Amino acid sequence: MSALPIPPSSPVPSAVTPLHLHAADPALTARTTPWAVRGRRAYLIGIGGCGMSGLARMLKARGAVVSGSDLSTGEATDALIAEGIAVGFDQSRAWLPEATDLVIASAAIKPDHPQMLAAQERGIETLTYAEALGKCMLGRTAICIAGTHGKSTTTSMLSCVLSDAGLDPTSIVGAVCEQLGGADGRGPGGFRLGGDVIPAGRLAGAPGLLLAESCEFNRSFHNYHPTVATITSVEADHLDIYGSLDAVVESFAHFAKLIAPASAGGLLIIAHEGAHRREVAAGAACAVQTIGFSPEADWVVSHDAGTRRTTLRGPRPELRAEWTTLMPGTHNAMNAATAAALALSAGADPEKVSASLSRFRGVDRRMQFLGERAHPLGGAVRVYDDYGHHPTEVECTLRALRGAELAGRKGRLICVFQPHQHSRTRHLLDEFAAAFSEADVVIVPDIYFVRDSQIEKTKVSAADLVDRLRGKRVTAMHMHPFEAIVEQLENLTRPGDVLLVMGAGPVYRVAEGFLGEK
Repeated sequence: MSALPIPPSSPVPSAVTPLHLHAADPALTARTTPWAVRGRRAYLIGIGGCGMSGLARMLKARGAVVSGSDLSTGEATDALIAEGIAVGFDQSRAWLPEATDLVIASAAIKPDHPQMLAAQERGIETLTYAEALGKCMLGRTAICIAGTHGKSTTTSMLSCVLSDAGLDPTSIVGAVCEQLGGADGRGPGGFRLGGDVIPAGRLAGAPGLLLAESCEFNRSFHNYHPTVATITSVEADHLDIYGSLDAVVESFAHFAKLIAPASAGGLLIIAHEGAHRREVAAGAACAVQTIGFSPEADWVVSHDAGTRRTTLRGPRPELRAEWTTLMPGTHNAMNAATAAALALSAGADPEKVSASLSRFRGVDRRMQFLGERAHPLGGAVRVYDDYGHHPTEVECTLRALRGAELAGRKGRLICVFQPHQHSRTRHLLDEFAAAFSEADVVIVPDIYFVRDSQIEKTKVSAADLVDRLRGKRVTAMHMHPFEAIVEQLENLTRPGDVLLVMGAGPVYRVAEGFLGEK
């Protein structure tokens, strides 16, 4: 049963149909022509980020001469230098090489950056990270993973699955996953370098797979050219950019229209619930399938929270996989099921899909277990770190962690949550206040100030969130700086407690301090 009507001219594909087989279609010519970068001298500003460092490697592999700059050294820049990519830490105009003919800037770089201004004055082509990544999708079989939640985890899972299935994908993710490179170790951090063609399976010989986490911030994903895509969820977020949920839905609908037509294998797998699927998929030329726990979905997911056993049944009998996940939580079961549906649609063997998902250990800062701290009274406090910064993410992670760590035994769940952006906190204040019901104690440091204006900063504070939490009868307190929070935790925690440090800002330092790592 199809949850969304698919026009007769756009049948549900048995698997991805390679775009190169339809290159005679004028509408697909641009998609099938690779971006010519061989011999170009590309300079990346903000080259040390997960996405940017992966882009640098991809461009180098395609024959570009790559260099770049960042604010400071780190594991990513050290690795790039070791691979022969020149990286500097001078942000002035002088560092921009004279021979540069292409400048690519990360999303964090503003137009008035000295090197951006120098490039414009010299007539050098400039692109954003999203624009450059979109161009890299041309001439490839691109799979884009979009949605308000679950992008990094799902993309990492899919990369591992397709690698284990022998389909050799190139993958670019905005997070660190130690398994991402696969058994051959072909990619550090958030990147895996795959082949120019798919080496095995039904699509053998087709343009190589390129998997990309596709973020809706600033409508970045409108630059992409997916053959296949998924939308995991659509909720109100980035309201400093969009202003309303309606605008967010409209943006995802625009993204859906960018997917290749069904006649060329274009496919969208969208969440049956929570993704505004009817509005988002309306007008899309690709085939549309839904995924969810509902038996009415095209891809039906079942999950036993106790055993963590997950089963996925697709539109046809042969599209079935079953695995036991190492990661707790219904949301992680759905992330894994989405990765499985994408992999099976691309022709991966179901047994290899199941085996790979059973081995997947997770992504850094996504409900990541960091270690234990011995307690003076005996026992220990277990410490987790998580990137969650939206109310839905907070609620799902707290519920999953309580079920995994505290079911049937004594102990409290203590959460240190740093709100990310004043605008997000203000727009979603009531939702945040309702998201912490599973926590026994919540400590809120100052809101992480990023992107917002100084005027926006005056409209809400961490104390406002604490007041709302107390109104919900949650034990909550506002504390800052991080060192003071660590001292408070040393006095507050008891044997058997679980500490979750959560947020997209530098709040992970609290976990490091509590564990004595910094």
